[in-house]
Amino acid sequence: MPTITLVEAVTQALAHALENDPDVLLLGEDIAKNGGVFRATEHLYQRFGEERVLDTPLAESMIAGLALGMAVQGLKPVAEFQFLGFIYPAFDQIINHIGRMRNRTRGRLSCPLVMRAPYGGGIHAPEHHSESTEALFAHLPGIKVVIPSSPARAYGLLLGAIRDPDPVLFLEPKRIYRLVKQDVPDDGQALPLEKSFILREGSDITLVSWGAMLHETQQAADTLAKQGVQAEIIDVATIKPLDMETILQSVEKTGRCVIIHEAARTCGVGAEIAAQLAEKALYFLQAPVARVTGFDTVMPYFQLEKRYMPSTQRILNAVAKTMESS
Repeated sequence: MPTITLVEAVTQALAHALENDPDVLLLGEDIAKNGGVFRATEHLYQRFGEERVLDTPLAESMIAGLALGMAVQGLKPVAEFQFLGFIYPAFDQIINHIGRMRNRTRGRLSCPLVMRAPYGGGIHAPEHHSESTEALFAHLPGIKVVIPSSPARAYGLLLGAIRDPDPVLFLEPKRIYRLVKQDVPDDGQALPLEKSFILREGSDITLVSWGAMLHETQQAADTLAKQGVQAEIIDVATIKPLDMETILQSVEKTGRCVIIHEAARTCGVGAEIAAQLAEKALYFLQAPVARVTGFDTVMPYFQLEKRYMPSTQRILNAVAKTMESS
């Protein structure tokens, strides 16, 4: 069983899909001979050849259009966009065609494609390399949005995305690409795309997060445990469709909730979760739902980036306030 990083788990899942399904192919900028900007597709070109691993021009709209055409003709393309901040020229294809194909054709055509994109801050890169705009895509009908937080979930969720009959945006938190290693068997087992994961059982407060922010969230829970506060941690993993049932069951048990994400605060996915908790769990809440988020600004450069990103201390401060107000 290999002990691998998150980015290596992505490579392992892609290789498994290519090996076992002749309809799967990869396309994107510099993904073939060069192995991708983060080396997520390293050695796959040499192993599977130029008909299965394709380099494209630097044209995101064209990449999305090619993937769409391949998908409706029965292939299962996995298209890489070098960064989420580069995907916006493809937004027309995504919103007007990729997300609507099943509905437009009344089910005669499906669109089984995956759009991979490294996303998020924390690597001291310029603004378009540090975007966390997952809420834009979660708002689009017909598009699933999946965000892994560990090597094991990256492997299983990516296989689940490739096998899904409809389009999936698979966002890879690059800050934790090589942060931790896990034993990840290459067994081809996919994870469901419609379920959240309970990473830690607790009885006092529910911490809800996804992607790279699970790292700080788990650190906060460790500190809280030493203070006698037992936090339950939920990894949302798929923000569209959103598994609210798992979150609601947890909040009914704990009575308190803090939501953590690095995306901008206004109209973020955390706001949707908080709204649904207000609609469906109000009488279980012992304190207002709190959010620890990024700010409503473009990601600042370099030194200020650390202040933008939610920290373990900011999470602890929100938990303390929530516990005090109950």
